[in-house]
Amino acid sequence: MELDLLYHKLKSFISEERIRINEPMKNHTSFRIGGPADILVLPQDAEEIKKIVACCRSEGVPFFVMGNGTNLLVKDRGIRGVVIKLAQNFNDIEVNKNIIMCKSGIAVSTAARVALENSLSGLEFASGIPGSVGGAVVMNAGAYGGEMADVVKKVRVMDFEGNIYEMSKEELGYSYRRSVLQKGDRILLNVEMELLPGVYDEIKARMDDYLTRRKQKQPLNLPSAGSAFKRPPGGFAGYLIEKAGLKGYRIGGAMVSDLHAGFIVNIDNATCEDVLKLINHIKKEVMDKFNVELEPEIKIYGE
Repeated sequence: MELDLLYHKLKSFISEERIRINEPMKNHTSFRIGGPADILVLPQDAEEIKKIVACCRSEGVPFFVMGNGTNLLVKDRGIRGVVIKLAQNFNDIEVNKNIIMCKSGIAVSTAARVALENSLSGLEFASGIPGSVGGAVVMNAGAYGGEMADVVKKVRVMDFEGNIYEMSKEELGYSYRRSVLQKGDRILLNVEMELLPGVYDEIKARMDDYLTRRKQKQPLNLPSAGSAFKRPPGGFAGYLIEKAGLKGYRIGGAMVSDLHAGFIVNIDNATCEDVLKLINHIKKEVMDKFNVELEPEIKIYGE
């Protein structure tokens, strides 16, 4: 079987403790949902990523690149092929004056904390965003009037042939929750962010304010994938879902949060199927009542 051969190839350049076989994806997503990945790999540098991709392509095995899994819903039968997780082992960061350079696997909250420690302003909005910088850059994550497009200066990416090159902010084609990196034909390796010199106490006060608001309004104590739907033109998904009477509505172990209707939470060992049924029910109710089509913000993957 090609996976056995691939596993032995991977072992030749990656230590065994960073290669997982039949790894439950619920252990790698904030939703705590998802069947097993055939192989999950935790690379440490660009060279390892390049070799993993080359191995997968030579063996005809599909691969999927993820960050911290905070915006990811994995289906119940899991993921065939190889999952390349850019998170805890791919997370270096450095600061040069007002520029922060980091690998894509570092947590957004860590990058925001480093910005604070260096009295750099511009990342305050991101201090409570879960997930990796890479995921945030790809989806142009934002909150409280800020978004990643405001701070990204350039990125380093790798195509599937192993070529590594830089892309400027302009080349990323940013718009609301979108970038060209969502095509999935490149792997985001490094991010360079340009911030503004600021006053430590003022930056910290803004971050504390945003974090307090998050804790009051969002169900941070329950597994979820953050906002379930993108903001529709001229409105807010959570407001429409609440007006449709769906707060607390439940299918299986998945429920519309009774704190913030824009979140779907896993309250009792929810399956992906539970969440997908709930998403479809929400979309239908909001369309029927308000003639607004909601678009999921959660990335759904697997089989």
